[in-house]
Amino acid sequence: MAIEKPADNEMQFSGGNRRRLRLGGDQRNACYPHSLQFYLEPPSENISLIEFESLAIDRVKLLKTVENLGVSHVKGTEQYQSKLEAEIRRLKFSFRENVENEYERRRRDHISHFILRLAYCQSEDLRRWFIQQEMDLLRFRFSILPKDKIQSFLKDSHLHFEAISDEERSLREHEIIASSTSSSASKSELELESVYKIPFADALDLFRGRKVYLEDGFAYVPLKDIVAIVLNEFRAKLSKALALTARSLPAVQSDERLQPLLNHLSHSYTGQDYSTQGNAGKISLDQIDSLSTKSFPPCMRQLHKALRENHHLRHGGRMQYGLFLKGIGLTLEQALQFWKQEFIRGKMDPDKFDKGYSYNIRHSFGKEGKRTDYTPFSCMKIILTNPPGQGDYHGCPFRHSDPELLKQKLQSYKISPDGISQILDLVKGTHYQVACQKYFEMTHNVDDCGFSLSHPNQFFFESQRILTGSKDIRKESIQPEAPQPKPSVQKNKDASSALASLNSSLEVDMEGLEDYFNE
Repeated sequence: MAIEKPADNEMQFSGGNRRRLRLGGDQRNACYPHSLQFYLEPPSENISLIEFESLAIDRVKLLKTVENLGVSHVKGTEQYQSKLEAEIRRLKFSFRENVENEYERRRRDHISHFILRLAYCQSEDLRRWFIQQEMDLLRFRFSILPKDKIQSFLKDSHLHFEAISDEERSLREHEIIASSTSSSASKSELELESVYKIPFADALDLFRGRKVYLEDGFAYVPLKDIVAIVLNEFRAKLSKALALTARSLPAVQSDERLQPLLNHLSHSYTGQDYSTQGNAGKISLDQIDSLSTKSFPPCMRQLHKALRENHHLRHGGRMQYGLFLKGIGLTLEQALQFWKQEFIRGKMDPDKFDKGYSYNIRHSFGKEGKRTDYTPFSCMKIILTNPPGQGDYHGCPFRHSDPELLKQKLQSYKISPDGISQILDLVKGTHYQVACQKYFEMTHNVDDCGFSLSHPNQFFFESQRILTGSKDIRKESIQPEAPQPKPSVQKNKDASSALASLNSSLEVDMEGLEDYFNE
C-alpha cells in the first residue's frame, strides 16, 4: 500500500479524504459507550503531531504504572486498585462508567492505544509486554464495570455471551457452584450474579483447570469467572491485530517524522537493560561466590550453586546466568576464564571448551555472528519463555519450582517460617515477582524495598546499594532497555528537537491510518 508524499506542513496517508470529527452529545456517547473497549475500530480523525506525541507518552506512562503496580502489589487488592485509579485520573484516561464529560478521556484512551500499536508491534518482546499491560488495564476496568453494563459491553465487543435465565440458573445451581473458580461462593452469592452460557471452545482455560461446569457443549460461567474468558478474547484479538500492523509497518516507518518517535517509544518500555556499560571489570572472579549468597536473586543463586556442584550448565542456564554476570560487571576475558575453569573441573578437555563453548560466550558479548551485544534477561522473559526441563536449572524458582522444593530452598536460605508462608501464598496466587520482592525484603531486613522488582540485575544492584551504601554501580548501569540492537542516540535527539519545533497545526490523518490496523 502506498503512502502519499506529505507536504511540508501536513501529513496524509492514502485511504480517504481528511476530516476532523465534530460530534454532538449523542454522537459522542455512541462513539465510546463504555469506559473500556476492545479497540476493534481504529480512530478516524486528524490530530497534530504534538498531540500524537503527548498521547503516546501518557499511554506509556500509564502502562508502566500498570506494570510496576502489578509487580509491587497483588492485582485486585484495594491498594492496587486505588493507586491505579489515581494514576488513570492523573493522566486523564477513562476508567469509570456514568461519569460526566468522559468523551475526551475515552477519546484519548482510544487514540493512544492505536499509536502504541505502531510502536510495540515491532518485535515479539515488545508485543508480549504491550499485550500484558493492556490486559491488566482491561482487567482493572472490567472489575469496576457496573453489573448492569456488562451485557452491553460484551455485545459491543462482539462477544456473544448471554446471561441465562433465573430458571436455568436454579436448575444447575449446585453444579455451577461446585465447579466455579470462585468455589467459596455461597448459594446466596450466586443468586445475586449472572451466569453466562458460553461455547465450550471459548472456555478452554477454565475447562483445563476443571473450574467450570460443562453441559451439551456449553460452559456455564458465573460473573466472577467470566473475566478470564474476556481477557483471553482480548489477548487473541490484540495479538492478531499487532501482527497485521507489523506487516504494514515499513510504510509507516518511511515517514521521517514518525519513525524516530516510534523508535523512541518502543525502546522505553522496560526502563533499564542492565547492560555492562561502565560496570565492566568492577567485580573480580573471587567475589562471585560471596556475592551469590548476599546479592543474587534466587534464580541466579540457584544457577551458581548448580554450576559449582555439577561443573556444567545446559544452554538455557548458561545464557541466563552468563548474561546476568555480564550485566553485573564481568568482562569478556573474565567470563571466558570463569566458565573454562568451571567446565575443566568437570573433566572437560580445554580444547573441547575452546571449540564448543567459547564461541557462544564471545557471541553473547557481541564479538561474533551478527555482533549483537545481548542484554541480561528480565524477570518477564525468564518467567514467560523457555521453561526448564529435566536437568535444567534456569528459569524462575517461584514460577517453575515445585512448592515443596521451593519451601526447602527458602529454608536453606534461612527465611523464617512466617516469611516462607507469605512467599508461598504469593506464589500460589501466581504473583512471582512480588514473591521475589518479598524475598529481597526478608533477606535484607527491610520492611519496604522502595522499588518494583522487574529484573534480576536490578535485584543485585539494589542489594549492593543497601549492603555497601554505594549507588555508583547502579547509576552507571542505567540505559534504556531494548530487546533489539540499540538505536542511535542522535536519532532520539533529532526526534525530540524535530517534534518540539513542529507547528501545532501539523496534522496526522488518523483516518488514513486505518489501513495499518486492518487486513
